Amino acid sequence: MQKRLSLKSIALTVFSLAVMTGCTTTPPSNTENLCSIFQEKDSWYVDAHDVHRKYGVPINVAMSIMAQESGFREDAQPPMRWFLFIPYGRGSSAYGYAQAQDPVWNDYVDDEGSFFSSRSNFKDSLDFIGWYMTKTKKTNGVKLTDAFNQYLNYHEGWSGYRKGTYKGKDWLIKVARQVYNRSQNYKYQLQRCNLY
Repeated sequence: MQKRLSLKSIALTVFSLAVMTGCTTTPPSNTENLCSIFQEKDSWYVDAHDVHRKYGVPINVAMSIMAQESGFREDAQPPMRWFLFIPYGRGSSAYGYAQAQDPVWNDYVDDEGSFFSSRSNFKDSLDFIGWYMTKTKKTNGVKLTDAFNQYLNYHEGWSGYRKGTYKGKDWLIKVARQVYNRSQNYKYQLQRCNLY
């Protein structure tokens, strides 16, 4: 009887651990307030400061880009495309918190990340955004504080931005303004946070 009970306990523990490792992290409950985000996800606050120290990117701009791209969902990806009732793939390979596509994510891993970097990991994704923003500054001369043009580069790519591909996309200009406005709100909020 004792042996059966312990075997059941072990089996239940192993099952519980397997289920827990497959769980996804829920997004913050209030994605429009940076203080609220960092109070709810305190490890994110530490990660954001690490990325700021490493690249010099403003926390409010990097977090605003992430908010736009994924809504802070670790498993975010473009919707499935359908023909009648048959799925035939997604619009792009974008995935995770940063919505990084395969080619540029691979460049980041080769340049700055590691073999273990993951797009579904908050710190890795924010590090990717910091890396991308600094490359944008070097490549296209966009200040790290310029959330509007940083986002246009992030969305269109460096060569797309140089070619002005965003100019005919009124919806994208509107989204870039939203990223800018959110970054300004985040900046104001961050200055008044009482976190630690």
